[in-house]
Amino acid sequence: MQQTKIVLPDRDIPKKWYNIMADMPNKPKPPLHPGTKQPAGPDDLTPIFPMDLILQEVSTDRWIDIPEEVLDIYTLWRPAPLFRAHRLEAALKTPAKIYYKYEGVSPAGSHKPNTSIPQAYYNKKSGIKRIATETGAGQWGSAIALAGKLFGLEVTVYMVKISFSQKPYRRVMMETWGATVHASPSNVTNSGRKFLEQDPDSPGSLGIAISEAVEDAATHDDTNYALGSVLNHVCLHQTVIGLEAKQQLELVGDYPDIVIGCCGGGSNFAGISFPFIHDKINGRQLRAIAVEPSSCPTLTKGEFRYDYGDSAGLTPLMSMYTLGHDFIPSGIHAGGLRYHGDSALVSQLYHDKLIEARAYTQTPVFEAALLFSGTEGIIPAPESSHAIRAAIDEALLCKEEGKQKTILFNLSGHGYLDLQAYADYKEGKLIDHEHPEEEIRKALEKLPVI
Repeated sequence: MQQTKIVLPDRDIPKKWYNIMADMPNKPKPPLHPGTKQPAGPDDLTPIFPMDLILQEVSTDRWIDIPEEVLDIYTLWRPAPLFRAHRLEAALKTPAKIYYKYEGVSPAGSHKPNTSIPQAYYNKKSGIKRIATETGAGQWGSAIALAGKLFGLEVTVYMVKISFSQKPYRRVMMETWGATVHASPSNVTNSGRKFLEQDPDSPGSLGIAISEAVEDAATHDDTNYALGSVLNHVCLHQTVIGLEAKQQLELVGDYPDIVIGCCGGGSNFAGISFPFIHDKINGRQLRAIAVEPSSCPTLTKGEFRYDYGDSAGLTPLMSMYTLGHDFIPSGIHAGGLRYHGDSALVSQLYHDKLIEARAYTQTPVFEAALLFSGTEGIIPAPESSHAIRAAIDEALLCKEEGKQKTILFNLSGHGYLDLQAYADYKEGKLIDHEHPEEEIRKALEKLPVI
């Protein structure tokens, strides 16, 4: 019988997170204070983050201990299984070996609890009572709602309005775990009211939702802000994915030639790839591919610049690939991966040509999702399906060239709360949309001059 699942016992959950900052040939430029445009120090971040997370954000230590309280909760779903996609390989008639790390086994159905749990832990430890945050498609909102419930924290989520309408069960999931959810832009914050005055019918964006959540946190002493992607400490927490995958591949005597993850803000891709990019930096031959939607082509069409992390300019400026902080994705865009910028770490690695990036329109992504669900049985999240598309294309290239390669991708979540997107695809309602070059150019012209 061929081995399909590669599993690890609970005792093999990684005890440390891997910090790629220790090994990058070029570190990202420092974040800048939004007012002074000078490098932001720890004191500038204390109004919205606990000191433990601030220290992780700036750390260059290679390994950072995972607290026992976090490891205890990780055991609810970690180690996550690694699958060999035998049936997908057969359907493609490819000589490639395809593996996927399945993060949909978490209680929230995605990889996001890998960071929501430690973020809630460090906030609870610092005496915080409430978390304010944003969410796009709802995976992060669900994860932080779960973490808040487990650690006894109140959670307020500003959910991008178009997703609030398209994904009602994500909202129900958050509310089931006790979170309060607002469609963003909302009338709850000054930022939200300002955006509604400008456009009462605004579909919202992650940049707008971040502005609302940061304002909420900064104006309440008992409240901190939590972010589900982009920041260094978030990417750090997600490396449990790649660290486990390394152990699992060792059990079957394999190692990837290609590592693939979908990329919105960057934590998904970072989680699967950073432990392997460590090997590439140290001489191992490896390709790492970040996959994004053509509706939000941050790496493939954005510019490597300093930009605000939110639409209102309340957050520090980060050096990153960006489409402009007032970018609003098309309302026909299904799924997440909606952020205007990318992780400073991922952006620097891409700028240094240590990783690759590609973008797909919606139709080929959902075609890949249906092929995967029909062979492997799991209906994948639309976000994860971008990685599946790239993995299939690389496997077909192996077939064309007659080469056997090992492909690893991160199946970052299931799509059982995203079935409306599948219904829209089956009914022909999803349109292949590429964000217009002219709109990108106009948005980039508004970037701050540093």
